[in-house]
Amino acid sequence: MIFSYITNLQCSGCSREYSHREVHTFCPDCNSPLLSIYDLESVRRQMDRYEISRRPKGMWRWHEVLPVMDPENIVFLGEGDTALLQVPNLGMELGLTNLFVKDESSNPTGSFKARGLAAAVSKAKELGVERVIIPTAGNAGGAMAAYAARANLQAVIYMPGDTPRANIEESRMAGAEVILVDGLISDAAGMAGEKARAEGWFDLSTFKEPYRAEGKKIMGYELAEAFEWNLPDVIIYPTGGGTGLVGMWKAFAELEELGWLRNTKRPRMVAVQAEGCAPVIKAFNEGAEFCDFWTDAHTIASGLRVPKSFADALILKDLRVSNGTAVAVSDESILEAQRRLGRLEGIFAAPEGAATVAALWQLLEQKWIAPEERVVLFNTGSGLKYLD
Repeated sequence: MIFSYITNLQCSGCSREYSHREVHTFCPDCNSPLLSIYDLESVRRQMDRYEISRRPKGMWRWHEVLPVMDPENIVFLGEGDTALLQVPNLGMELGLTNLFVKDESSNPTGSFKARGLAAAVSKAKELGVERVIIPTAGNAGGAMAAYAARANLQAVIYMPGDTPRANIEESRMAGAEVILVDGLISDAAGMAGEKARAEGWFDLSTFKEPYRAEGKKIMGYELAEAFEWNLPDVIIYPTGGGTGLVGMWKAFAELEELGWLRNTKRPRMVAVQAEGCAPVIKAFNEGAEFCDFWTDAHTIASGLRVPKSFADALILKDLRVSNGTAVAVSDESILEAQRRLGRLEGIFAAPEGAATVAALWQLLEQKWIAPEERVVLFNTGSGLKYLD
């Protein structure tokens, strides 16, 4: 029985193909991210979507459309199948009848980063990688450290010096070497990349390897399943590196090709960033195909303090194809949204997750969302990780 139907990797820019049986990072020809390609026609013939629903819970029950070939190489800590919560109190306050929060805080290490790093570390293990390195604004580092420990891989993490303490300590607790950097994640990325090239570490930076997006895309599969193979009207997503947004849009295309959706209507995607670091919003509003590097990036939402994503072209393309939009919110509105979500629904959201509520307020003021539309907000992590 075939465990994964992955066939190859393909450059998202120039469409050049690469083998998934070899270690690859990104396309050297055009510096674009690589995406995993699957034999979806065979999956469609061999698989019943309801069979997947009957499997034990967790991200890997979707293994046919994940990149690991041998189940022995899966590094599993319980990631996936997070709660999709209807939030009636917040919805009533806002005049929305179908408002939901996909609460990713129950993932291992307390954030959605577990999904992407589970896939990336598992595939790295399968390819014989022994040493992994990552720059992080916080949660990705903790997730990488945990999965690397589980896989018996050496791990080095570069973090800005003002990264939340919980992220620093959880990484060290899992045995990773943590190097604090005077600067932003972009500075950490430069140092991690230099060490990777000089010493042969495998770089797990966002979109500089092909598999983190595969773990994140399963959020899209889970939404389709939860809504009985329909998709929501609007998804509001906090966007730093953009792996989840790009991954889910990829999932929706795969689901359509598999014939598993009841209709082909896709969500309008909304990227949310902080006013102090909003390169996607600026590029989207200007009609640009790429983002400019955001100088003097600052926000309380450390996961949104990403001056430029390596996948900026993909993010902007997916937003536009979906007829979506991009919204910048203030730190003050993030804090108010965090308090409101906690008081009304009992959800202690990470600042990045609370930013989606702040963005929703703006979109409702603009009448961009209708009262009856099905709207999903993503809380990407636990507020408990930001107490300092």
